[in-house]
Amino acid sequence: MNSKKITPAIRTDNITYAVRDIVVLANEVAKTGKEMLYLNIGDPNLYDFKPPEHLIKATYNAMMKNMNGYAPSSGIKEAVQAIEREADRKGITNVHDIFVTTGASEAIDICLTALVNDGENVLTPTPGYPLYTAIASKLSMMENPYYLDEENGWLPDIEDIKSKINDKTKAIVLINPNNPTGSLYTMENLNAIIELALENDLVIFADEIYDKLLFDGKKHVSIASLNKDVSCITFGGLSKNYMVPGFRIGWGIVSGRKEILSDYIESINKILRARLSANHPEQYGIKISLEGDQSHLVEANKKLTKRRDITVEMLNAIPGISCVKPEGAFYAFPKLEMQQPDNHFVAELIKETGVVVVPGSGFGQEPGTHHFRVVFLPNEQILEKAYHNIGSFYQKYLEKYPEKAASS
Repeated sequence: MNSKKITPAIRTDNITYAVRDIVVLANEVAKTGKEMLYLNIGDPNLYDFKPPEHLIKATYNAMMKNMNGYAPSSGIKEAVQAIEREADRKGITNVHDIFVTTGASEAIDICLTALVNDGENVLTPTPGYPLYTAIASKLSMMENPYYLDEENGWLPDIEDIKSKINDKTKAIVLINPNNPTGSLYTMENLNAIIELALENDLVIFADEIYDKLLFDGKKHVSIASLNKDVSCITFGGLSKNYMVPGFRIGWGIVSGRKEILSDYIESINKILRARLSANHPEQYGIKISLEGDQSHLVEANKKLTKRRDITVEMLNAIPGISCVKPEGAFYAFPKLEMQQPDNHFVAELIKETGVVVVPGSGFGQEPGTHHFRVVFLPNEQILEKAYHNIGSFYQKYLEKYPEKAASS
């Protein structure tokens, strides 16, 4: 019998996903009987949010009509046309391709795969969603993070981006609203990024999956709507805005100059054809979601605004913790004034209090800084209890590790 261990591919060595990795520890703590307060997973359906009924009915009707086989590789016609009309409403012109995927995650994976060769790089936001760095590892891409400026509302640092562009840079990723910080980008910031993209022949990957979850009367601006010539892929989906992350329905909208994009679009479609199709019956929920009653968003944003306010108020009241006010999505990224690694803080927090958050190191951060991400989807009572527990624990933590704690 062959006893030699199977050696996995080197490309998997650096793949981590802090949001789910932390659950391993949380599950062990839960087995002890401790009450758990989960502020780690951005899944609205685990809390008091649910999708609009007409979305569920449209999907159910499609299944009952036996729309259960393969779909066209780029998506069913009515879905693609509905996304095109959505792009028009967002002000995105010069659109040359639209495709439906198994969540926005697959769209991002496919578009990176079709663009980047070994040793090339894509500018990724730090902090940012860890999917991008996981795909980078898989594709043997060189890491090229750029920083968001915490002192400026977590907006992209334009000067830092400029300094990171090199002859191997192929694209720049924007997550707007941002995960994990909840920041919403300004027109000035977006236009500066467009200028850099045009000067350096970069593709913009505009991840706008949270574009309808906004607070304080803020309006979202799609970066592709600001310039018809810039090469841009705008990513969206049903997961967050329409509360069906388990449906795994997302899409990409390719806009810009066709003469520049044509070969790239064909490469994307080669991969789309090779993987057959996205989930079929769920695609019948796209049109009704985008064009039907949107009242669930009014209610969702009302609840999220209240929970955002509790989050910011209570976390900023804890000595040694500061939190920039999120303007969209349902995340906050508070800063810890200490020198101990944030993954150590989070592990001890879970073991001591049962409050589950995600260490900031899982999303990237400026060297020497420490953060954690909270999801403020849970109800007010859970959030208040969790933040009270965090405050009490943090003071004990600093007392326990005084040689590690910075003066606050």
